[in-house]
Amino acid sequence: MTSRVSKAVFPVAGLGTRFLPATKASPKEMLPVVDKPLIQYAVEEAIAAGITEMIFVTGRSKRAIEDHFDKAFELEVELEAKNKRALLDVVRSIKPANVECFYVRQSEALGLGHAVLCAAKLVGDAPFAVMLADDLIDGNPPVMKQMVDAYDHYNCSVLGVEEILPEQSRSYGVVEGREWAEGVIKVSGIVEKPAPEEAPSNLGVVGRYILTPRIFDHLRALKPGAGGEFQLTDAIQSLLSQEQVLAYRYQGTRYDCGSKLGYLKATVEYALKHHETGAQFRRYLEEREPQLLHSLAA
Repeated sequence: MTSRVSKAVFPVAGLGTRFLPATKASPKEMLPVVDKPLIQYAVEEAIAAGITEMIFVTGRSKRAIEDHFDKAFELEVELEAKNKRALLDVVRSIKPANVECFYVRQSEALGLGHAVLCAAKLVGDAPFAVMLADDLIDGNPPVMKQMVDAYDHYNCSVLGVEEILPEQSRSYGVVEGREWAEGVIKVSGIVEKPAPEEAPSNLGVVGRYILTPRIFDHLRALKPGAGGEFQLTDAIQSLLSQEQVLAYRYQGTRYDCGSKLGYLKATVEYALKHHETGAQFRRYLEEREPQLLHSLAA
C-alpha cells in the first residue's frame, strides 16, 4: 500500500433539495460563490494538497460537473480568436494538465458510506481523501493540505473536526477521544447525529476525511444506520477496532454551503476578498449599511 495521498473522492450525487428550484436541473455543487462553483473550490483545495486524481461519485443530472472539468474546445478557440488571454488562462486552469478526473455513478442515494464505497475500484489499495463540496473551508494553508501533512506524520486515517454547539450535535458525527498533540485527538469512538445529552464531545466531523483502504471492508459489512442510510461514521467506528484513527482540529473558517444561510455568508466573505470585486463590494456595503440597519430595525 502506498503511503502517499494522491486520490480524492467527491460524493456529488445528492439532489440538493434545500436549494430548489435552483438545483432542479443543475447540481448544487455547481452553485457559484462569486465566479467559481463549489466543486471547483474543493478540487483546488485537493490540488493544493498534492492530490492529482479526482474521483467524482455522481448521480442523475450531474453531467454539468463532468463538462466543467472537461476541455471546452469551442470556448477556447473563441477566446483565443478574440485575444482574450486572461479568460483563456482561467478556463484552462480549471483542470491542470497533471490532474486526472474519473467518474462513477451512485445509482441510489443510500448515504455517504455507500457513495464512498462506489469509488472502491477506482481508489484501489491506497489511502485517499473524501471531500464534501458543501463544506467550503477557507484555510491557510488549505485544510486538506493540513490534513495530508498530519497523515504523512502519523500514517493513519484523519478526520477533520471543529468545535460545535451542543444543539448542533444532531447534524454531525461527533468524536470521542483524548488530546494526543496540539490539535490532534486520538479517536476512541464516533457517533452519528447524537442528541445533545448523548454527544461524547463538542467536536463534530466536517466534510474532510483521509481514510486508509481498509475502510472499504467495513463499508461492505455495513447495515443501514441513521436515516436508513449507510453511514460513513458507522464504518469509521468499526475501523477503530482494527487501526488508529485521529481527529484533526483544522485551522480555517468553514461555510456550510449546504444551507442557504451558510451559502450567503460564503458569497459575501469571498466577494469581499475577491481581487476584482473586493474593494467595490466593500464600499457598496459601507454605503448601504445605514439603510440595511434601518430595514432590519423596521
